Amino acid sequence: MRHAITTPGVGDPPNMRLAECATQRNLTDAGRSHARRVGEAFRARAIPVERILSSPWCRCLETARLAFGPPEAWAPLGNLFGRPENRAAQVTELQALASERRTGGNIVLVTHGSTISALTGVNPDTAEMVVLTPQGGGRFEMAGRLVVP
Repeated sequence: MRHAITTPGVGDPPNMRLAECATQRNLTDAGRSHARRVGEAFRARAIPVERILSSPWCRCLETARLAFGPPEAWAPLGNLFGRPENRAAQVTELQALASERRTGGNIVLVTHGSTISALTGVNPDTAEMVVLTPQGGGRFEMAGRLVVP
């Protein structure tokens, strides 16, 4: 899932620090509301969520928390925008997780459009979900895309 709606602009300010949300581009009130609606849609449909992983960027952590509950920050979900040197390593780790067959609930990954695009080739809108079906052995299939209005 791509994080919900943020303040206008492209990228984070030059002085951005992961440990300080005030230095980042963050969710707007509309983004917070949208994240809550995503979670409500999951709960209304009884979609099981086993684990919530998020990019360490504050807008992703907040989206995950508002929609699904407390997330685990996971570095491979970090923003690739302006960071092409991280692409190969992050995509390798994401492919391994996305291809891993499991039983039980779903794993929800909250990240950035650039990261989703690097993994799947899809450029999602804010709060849009790209649903993947694990195939094992580093492979997965895209099952679809979901948008909660």
